[in-house]
Amino acid sequence: MNRTEKDPLQKRIEITNWILLAVLVGGSLFLRSHRFSLGILLGGLISVINFHWLYRNLLNVFSKHLNRARAALMFRYYLRLAVTAIALYWIISRNLVDVIGLVIGLSVVVLNIMITTLLALSGKNHVEEVI
Repeated sequence: MNRTEKDPLQKRIEITNWILLAVLVGGSLFLRSHRFSLGILLGGLISVINFHWLYRNLLNVFSKHLNRARAALMFRYYLRLAVTAIALYWIISRNLVDVIGLVIGLSVVVLNIMITTLLALSGKNHVEEVI
Protein backbone atom coordinates (compact mmCIF):
# COMPACT_ATOMS: atom_id res chain seq x y z
CA MET A 1 0.00 0.00 0.00
CA ASN A 2 1.28 3.43 -0.90
CA ARG A 3 1.20 5.42 2.32
CA THR A 4 0.55 9.09 1.87
CA GLU A 5 1.73 11.70 4.30
CA LYS A 6 -0.85 12.97 6.77
CA ASP A 7 -2.32 16.38 6.25
CA PRO A 8 -0.57 18.98 8.46
CA LEU A 9 -3.92 19.95 9.99
CA GLN A 10 -4.59 16.30 10.88
CA LYS A 11 -1.17 16.03 12.54
CA ARG A 12 -1.78 19.26 14.42
CA ILE A 13 -5.15 18.07 15.71
CA GLU A 14 -3.71 14.73 16.83
CA ILE A 15 -0.81 16.33 18.69
CA THR A 16 -3.03 19.00 20.23
CA ASN A 17 -5.45 16.28 21.42
CA TRP A 18 -2.71 14.82 23.59
CA ILE A 19 -1.54 18.24 24.80
CA LEU A 20 -5.08 19.31 25.72
CA LEU A 21 -5.66 16.00 27.52
CA ALA A 22 -2.43 16.42 29.49
CA VAL A 23 -3.33 20.01 30.44
CA LEU A 24 -6.83 19.01 31.58
CA VAL A 25 -5.58 16.03 33.60
CA GLY A 26 -2.71 18.04 35.10
CA GLY A 27 -4.99 20.91 36.03
CA SER A 28 -7.59 18.63 37.53
CA LEU A 29 -4.99 16.87 39.69
CA PHE A 30 -4.36 20.16 41.47
CA LEU A 31 -7.95 21.39 41.59
CA ARG A 32 -10.10 18.30 41.96
CA SER A 33 -10.01 14.74 43.30
CA HIS A 34 -8.07 11.87 41.78
CA ARG A 35 -11.36 10.23 40.81
CA PHE A 36 -12.30 13.31 38.79
CA SER A 37 -8.86 13.37 37.13
CA LEU A 38 -9.12 9.67 36.31
CA GLY A 39 -12.47 10.42 34.67
CA ILE A 40 -10.87 13.07 32.48
CA LEU A 41 -7.99 10.74 31.65
CA LEU A 42 -10.15 7.75 30.73
CA GLY A 43 -12.67 9.87 28.81
CA GLY A 44 -9.87 11.62 26.95
CA LEU A 45 -8.20 8.34 26.09
CA ILE A 46 -11.48 6.95 24.78
CA SER A 47 -12.15 10.03 22.65
CA VAL A 48 -8.60 10.33 21.25
CA ILE A 49 -8.38 6.62 20.47
CA ASN A 50 -11.83 6.74 18.90
CA PHE A 51 -10.76 9.71 16.72
CA HIS A 52 -7.62 7.89 15.60
CA TRP A 53 -9.59 4.69 14.95
CA LEU A 54 -12.03 6.68 12.78
CA TYR A 55 -9.13 8.13 10.79
CA ARG A 56 -7.63 4.67 10.22
CA ASN A 57 -11.00 3.22 9.21
CA LEU A 58 -11.66 5.97 6.68
CA LEU A 59 -8.15 5.70 5.26
CA ASN A 60 -8.45 1.93 4.97
CA VAL A 61 -11.93 1.91 3.43
CA PHE A 62 -11.22 4.58 0.84
CA SER A 63 -7.87 3.11 -0.16
CA LYS A 64 -8.81 -0.60 -0.31
CA HIS A 65 -12.56 -1.11 -0.31
CA LEU A 66 -13.78 1.66 -2.57
CA ASN A 67 -16.36 -0.51 -4.36
CA ARG A 68 -18.06 -1.42 -1.09
CA ALA A 69 -17.15 1.67 0.94
CA ARG A 70 -20.60 2.29 2.43
CA ALA A 71 -20.99 -1.22 3.84
CA ALA A 72 -17.43 -1.28 5.18
CA LEU A 73 -17.83 2.14 6.78
CA MET A 74 -21.12 1.23 8.43
CA PHE A 75 -19.76 -2.05 9.79
CA ARG A 76 -16.67 -0.35 11.23
CA TYR A 77 -18.76 2.50 12.60
CA TYR A 78 -21.00 0.11 14.52
CA LEU A 79 -18.00 -1.89 15.72
CA ARG A 80 -16.37 1.30 17.01
CA LEU A 81 -19.65 2.38 18.63
CA ALA A 82 -20.05 -1.01 20.34
CA VAL A 83 -16.49 -1.04 21.69
CA THR A 84 -16.89 2.53 22.97
CA ALA A 85 -20.25 1.69 24.57
CA ILE A 86 -18.82 -1.38 26.30
CA ALA A 87 -15.84 0.60 27.63
CA LEU A 88 -18.09 3.40 28.91
CA TYR A 89 -20.54 0.93 30.45
CA TRP A 90 -17.71 -0.84 32.25
CA ILE A 91 -16.22 2.43 33.56
CA ILE A 92 -19.55 3.84 34.72
CA SER A 93 -20.97 0.60 36.17
CA ARG A 94 -17.84 0.00 38.26
CA ASN A 95 -18.14 3.56 39.60
CA LEU A 96 -14.44 4.10 38.90
CA VAL A 97 -14.60 7.76 37.97
CA ASP A 98 -16.53 10.96 38.42
CA VAL A 99 -19.04 11.14 35.57
CA ILE A 100 -18.54 14.90 35.05
CA GLY A 101 -14.80 14.30 34.63
CA LEU A 102 -15.56 11.50 32.19
CA VAL A 103 -17.76 13.82 30.10
CA ILE A 104 -15.05 16.49 30.09
CA GLY A 105 -12.52 13.90 28.96
CA LEU A 106 -14.85 12.65 26.24
CA SER A 107 -15.04 16.24 24.97
CA VAL A 108 -11.29 16.60 24.37
CA VAL A 109 -11.45 16.04 20.61
CA VAL A 110 -14.48 18.30 20.18
CA LEU A 111 -12.84 21.08 22.23
CA ASN A 112 -9.65 20.70 20.23
CA ILE A 113 -11.44 20.91 16.88
CA MET A 114 -13.35 24.00 18.03
CA ILE A 115 -10.16 25.69 19.28
CA THR A 116 -8.27 24.79 16.10
CA THR A 117 -11.08 26.12 13.93
CA LEU A 118 -11.30 29.38 15.86
CA LEU A 119 -7.53 29.86 15.68
CA ALA A 120 -7.50 29.11 11.96
CA LEU A 121 -10.35 31.51 11.29
CA SER A 122 -8.93 34.27 13.49
CA GLY A 123 -5.85 34.46 11.27
CA LYS A 124 -7.94 35.01 8.13
CA ASN A 125 -8.61 38.57 6.98
CA HIS A 126 -11.08 37.96 4.16
CA VAL A 127 -14.00 35.63 3.57
CA GLU A 128 -12.25 34.27 0.48
CA GLU A 129 -9.34 33.03 2.62
CA VAL A 130 -11.69 31.00 4.81
CA ILE A 131 -13.21 29.24 1.81
